[in-house]
Amino acid sequence: MKNKPTIAFFLLFCLFNSVAISQVVTTIPAFPAENDLVEITFNAAQGSGGLAGYSGDVYAHTGVITNLSTGPSDWKYVKTNWGQNSEATKLERIGTDLYKLTITPDVRQYYAVPAAEQILKMAFVFRSGVQVGGSWLEGKTDTGGDIFIDVYPAGLFTRINLPVDQALLVNPAQQINIEASSNTADSMFLYIDNVLNKSVSGIALTDVITAAASGKHWIKVRAKNESEEALDSLYYYVLSPVTEMELPAGIKDGINYLSDTEVTLCLYAPEKNNTFILGDFNNWEYDDSGFMYRTPDGKRYWKTISNLTAGQEYIFQYVVDGSIRIGDPYAEKVSDPWNDKFISESTYPGILPYPGLKTQGVATVLQTNQPGYTWEVENFEAPAKTDLVIYELLVRDFLGKHDYQTLIDTLNYLKNLGINAIELMPVNEFEGNLSWGYNPNYYFAPDKYYGPKNDFKKFIDECHKAGIAVIIDLVLNHSFGTSPMVMLYWDAANNRPAANNPWFNPVAKHDYNVGFDFNHESPETKELVSKVVKHWITEYNVDGYRFDLSKGFTQKNTLGNIGAWGQYDASRIAIWRTISDSIWAAKSDAYVILEHFADNTEEKELSSYGMMIWGNSNSNFADAAKGSSSNANFSWASYKARGWTQPNLVSYMESHDEERIMYKVLKEGNISNPAYNLRDTTNALERIQLASVFFYSIPGPKMTWQFGELGYDYSIDFNGRTGEKPIRWNYLSDYRRHTLYNVVREMIKLKKEHNAFRTTDYTMTVSAYQKKINLNHPDMSVVVIGNFDVNEGSIVPGFPQTGKWYEYFSGDSVTVASGTDPIILQGGEYRLYTSKRLSKPETGLGIGNPEAEKDQLLGMVYPNPSGSLFTIPVNLKTQSKVVLNIYDATGRVVSRLYDGKLTPGYHEFTWSPSDGRAGLYLLRLVTDTRTETARLIYR
Repeated sequence: MKNKPTIAFFLLFCLFNSVAISQVVTTIPAFPAENDLVEITFNAAQGSGGLAGYSGDVYAHTGVITNLSTGPSDWKYVKTNWGQNSEATKLERIGTDLYKLTITPDVRQYYAVPAAEQILKMAFVFRSGVQVGGSWLEGKTDTGGDIFIDVYPAGLFTRINLPVDQALLVNPAQQINIEASSNTADSMFLYIDNVLNKSVSGIALTDVITAAASGKHWIKVRAKNESEEALDSLYYYVLSPVTEMELPAGIKDGINYLSDTEVTLCLYAPEKNNTFILGDFNNWEYDDSGFMYRTPDGKRYWKTISNLTAGQEYIFQYVVDGSIRIGDPYAEKVSDPWNDKFISESTYPGILPYPGLKTQGVATVLQTNQPGYTWEVENFEAPAKTDLVIYELLVRDFLGKHDYQTLIDTLNYLKNLGINAIELMPVNEFEGNLSWGYNPNYYFAPDKYYGPKNDFKKFIDECHKAGIAVIIDLVLNHSFGTSPMVMLYWDAANNRPAANNPWFNPVAKHDYNVGFDFNHESPETKELVSKVVKHWITEYNVDGYRFDLSKGFTQKNTLGNIGAWGQYDASRIAIWRTISDSIWAAKSDAYVILEHFADNTEEKELSSYGMMIWGNSNSNFADAAKGSSSNANFSWASYKARGWTQPNLVSYMESHDEERIMYKVLKEGNISNPAYNLRDTTNALERIQLASVFFYSIPGPKMTWQFGELGYDYSIDFNGRTGEKPIRWNYLSDYRRHTLYNVVREMIKLKKEHNAFRTTDYTMTVSAYQKKINLNHPDMSVVVIGNFDVNEGSIVPGFPQTGKWYEYFSGDSVTVASGTDPIILQGGEYRLYTSKRLSKPETGLGIGNPEAEKDQLLGMVYPNPSGSLFTIPVNLKTQSKVVLNIYDATGRVVSRLYDGKLTPGYHEFTWSPSDGRAGLYLLRLVTDTRTETARLIYR
């Protein structure tokens, strides 16, 4: 008997193999085994037809599916990287649109599969040898999927060739053609629901049966010879008229949890004929329990699923009209066949394996009796808009572990810097793991690459405990192709949303669109957006949103005319008022921040309504820092310069989308003065100090991009614009960068603590090299002056009153006798004068190398506190014997990190308690000349 567990596994894996694929490829022999030489013929005119008529060379991107694969996307032993051409994967042209590939000497040796591993399938995507029009031409299945060819175990085997699908939906009394074949059978038998229907001699069986009146029915083929037998089977389900039934009271679109054992699923799908639910709870099979009711208005399908196990996760999908497989658009967790396998257990413990043997495409997860989260801060008082100092960050490029728990451990760093809001780049589910997140597909599910949803809640809670608001980036201009709402109404012929898609435009309305463009005037989109913005506030306590590409929220068609797109648009304003009202209905003080970049008249109107607008001053501040004489006027960073009445301009020098200013200064800085070369790192960092002092002095909300406070100097295009960037916490050990950090920290402190930096009575004179900002307030006046030239310059500060003025960074004072007296500043020098004496910063700051920072050997440990590894920087000026110990609270040495000679330069050590015990530890560095200590908190 051949009926072994491995064969059952093999049959399950055949779920998506079909005769449709055999029309794209055929093989000799018909039942290839692992020890066979196999000739594969590819018909480019069949399947997706992407290579039909192509005259160039064609190559196979190919690997195998083995018993160790987690699903159809988990290819093993891939012959070449994508786009790499090799003789072994080059196809031979044998006719018009016909190609041959020989797998030689046999399947196992061709792919170099270890003997202990069972080969189940060969996997293929055929492609053009070169890109055509900037992209590869591809030959795939008719549904755009990968092509699979079964690899059979040695001995007897059989296969049902027709029907094509392993699960077939039919109408009552429909004729079903059955074709089956075998390799070495002497007889074959056809069973319908385990009743023998036909038997034949030989290796081929055909029949036509009539479908039953209703229900699920199994078709089984048995092949045998003198020593073996083999089986193959599939089932068909007879469609009955959809039962119309009113939606139960209180049921909403999505997953409705009724009890610990029962849920009702509801899908909005007007104009569709029928919908099934397939999932772990019904073994992914069509049956009556998953056949959904339709509401009398024809718009929704719903079904109650019972007998669930409390707390157990179940993966499921909807199958609409027999062919569209989607997850629930409102689900709070997805199961991804392509990306989940790359998420580590430490980042997201216990991710359910994707059921690759039973379905395909993104699925979603339901779970009754989910672990709750108890909020420690329930009524967080968010910072006033004008006081906002927002830190924009991408978790992926901020932390090596890219998870919320590690981000929690890093909050002290941000709190010490003084920021009072964190703006996270998109955290809802997006395609891939390493993306920026602007390719969304599921709007209610946190992306698992950053950790579980309760870890996200804990992060927000800890932020609120630290006085830090949390803003998340939402992408509602568009969705990408795996969005269930895109897939549900799809025009395959034109590769775009269908004309009857309730949410999306078939063709985008503006030139900057990516993905598929939402129609923000459709009732369905309005309802979706309202639910999305309320969800993250009510479920996660976020404090507001930054909306990507907000200028795209319009049905005004400006394709081909970017200028027209930015012009005043009353309909767009109306859309944004509606969205903002939905947000403020959920949280009256929520931040609504728009990446708008439209006509100033429109932005002024939006800001007057209470929205905040992104203000990009990157190029102006960069040119000023570079010592340029043109484009260095950054007055547009002031809301008053724009004629606005409300200080709702979120100005920034850098964002995720802009080139890093430090990089620009190092590459393009003014070198006309050999004694003050701006392309020198020390001088460049001081130019960032200069720019920062002016930037934070301008009243109104501010935003900075991660590591800008340390002078991050890798280009935005390093490793590709959206590619991973180096994480440079070691910058903290460089006294010059630490000095910049301290300058930024002091400016943020001034901004938050003194009304002068909130004043509406201020002027900016920033068009020339010598720039100044004058802030006037009854509590205190401030005069900021700086020389952005590379040579000495003179400036009249314009002190509003005579008498004593106090320079903040140095602690010095001057007696002003006349408001017209000039002050001489060296190139790059800045001063900040206040009309009353303030406490001097702990570390002497300003232009120059502060000795306290310069001499420090032990850099800033990060993260601290930590729940994982501490990174400990040591920067030696000369060679020295070094002893680096960790002590617990009792004074006991718990770890000796180093004991020996170290060369001059930067060194990095890591440590975490071996027993994982939380608490306070002391780090002690002893060199030939000094001893330094630092406290470590492990939790």
